[in-house]
Amino acid sequence: MTNDLLFDFTVDKAAKTVFITREFDAELSLVWDAFTKAEILDQWVAPKPWTSRTKHMNFEVGGRRFYAMVSPEGQERWAIQKYTSISPKTNFKLFNTFADKDENPELPGSDWDYTFSEQNGKTTVRVTIFNESLARMEKMIEMGFKEGFTVTLNQLTNVLTMLKK
Repeated sequence: MTNDLLFDFTVDKAAKTVFITREFDAELSLVWDAFTKAEILDQWVAPKPWTSRTKHMNFEVGGRRFYAMVSPEGQERWAIQKYTSISPKTNFKLFNTFADKDENPELPGSDWDYTFSEQNGKTTVRVTIFNESLARMEKMIEMGFKEGFTVTLNQLTNVLTMLKK
């Protein structure tokens, strides 16, 4: 693993927004696939020892990913991601909200904006997460979002290394 890769996590309470920038030592097409294909997402998106299980995913504007993060004891925490904009290999946006097992959303949610760029074989992913309320964002941070998301991005680094072989 390359240790000189960029990672930044910034919280802007006034804007109710979290900004994450992470660089990966992999080509853009592979990183794009890791964020847009269920079979790869399920390998890294839940912080261990939790796992991710996608029930269904339709990566197109208006499409959805419905998935659970599953604890070692079998507890499921479901979420819906509704894709609102897709510009292949450069950007996609989604609305993310927790849900019950029957796909009933637990509002409020948050708007996520992913931007991808590549330079010299390294891909930078910028994630902007806008929350409709400061209270929701503070709750997300309090629940360990920064730590959990950092762990998942490190897991993605490992998955990308395996996929490159």
